[in-house]
Amino acid sequence: MQKLVVLTGAGISAESGIATFRDANGLWEGHNVMEVASPEGWRKNKELVLDFYNQRRKACLTAKPNAAHRILAELEADFDVTIITQNVDNLHEKAGSTKIIHLHGELFKSQSTLDPRLVYPIEGWELKVGDKCEMGSQLRPFIVWFGEQVPMMDAALEATQQADIFAIVGTSLLVYPAASLIDYASPKIPKYLIDPMIARISSLPNLIKLEEAASTGVARMASMLKDLN
Repeated sequence: MQKLVVLTGAGISAESGIATFRDANGLWEGHNVMEVASPEGWRKNKELVLDFYNQRRKACLTAKPNAAHRILAELEADFDVTIITQNVDNLHEKAGSTKIIHLHGELFKSQSTLDPRLVYPIEGWELKVGDKCEMGSQLRPFIVWFGEQVPMMDAALEATQQADIFAIVGTSLLVYPAASLIDYASPKIPKYLIDPMIARISSLPNLIKLEEAASTGVARMASMLKDLN
């Protein structure tokens, strides 16, 4: 079974009503990103950071996977599919995908501020000041903030290097290190790039550009893949 590796970004979740990206003015849902997505912001105002993610989590509880999520899950019938996502929502899980690498963390998990290896599921949508890990330290959102290492990057690189087919869905290719993954895919394999506004990238062999929304672009890719399979 061929290995299909798919990097997904904010565009795939936008069609489900989730804004997981910064506006052009540098704000994220009305906040300066450094206030709600950095270690400095956390130290300055834990209540603000917790409330910000509580509201994102609350909205995500009712969000549903769209056609793009569902088709990627359905492709597991014909391919060994690995999803590498920059999104922190759980829509790939809801759609039924089984192999998911979350580069930037997971909205429905919390993490010890004393020992980052201690990670816990969040039931419902609320994480509060006073919620502590088993060692007695405050829990923080299990999110990779600006200035922090991306612990799942090695796993993402390994999956990309092993891919027989590589696809990028709904991302501007401006956020690093995720944007560099395409450079690690074998030059011999097909690479699908799906986005309404495809970023200008250096010429790559076997690059197929589908300049459209995630749902329709993934459907077209799936049809093309099944014709080749």
